[in-house]
Amino acid sequence: MNEIYSYLFIAIVVIGSLLSVVSALGILRFPDVYTRSHAASKTSTLAVTFVLIGTFLYFWIVKGHFNSRILLAVIFIFMTAPVAGHLISRAAYNTGAKLSKMTVRDDLGKSRQVSEDNK
Repeated sequence: MNEIYSYLFIAIVVIGSLLSVVSALGILRFPDVYTRSHAASKTSTLAVTFVLIGTFLYFWIVKGHFNSRILLAVIFIFMTAPVAGHLISRAAYNTGAKLSKMTVRDDLGKSRQVSEDNK
């Protein structure tokens, strides 16, 4: 039975690794800093979570070792990576990084125009 669990947890870690490769491809292929930041923060968060959960489950179920630090790492990554991606995108927007030509709309620019008109 442990053999089946081992293969299942290896599959979870491999899925996390493949998501990490998808994240790297997104960083290379996307046209502007905003979509690259999105690829880096969202997909990498999911990839690292899969790898850590697979590792946690392997050591807990197969080896009988419960490691709470891995769970704390998952919680920390869920809390920090999306916020960091958002702040990087906001900083890029505030410094004037150009949007891609394929961008359909700029909601932040519209809201800033409305707030400036109200002053």
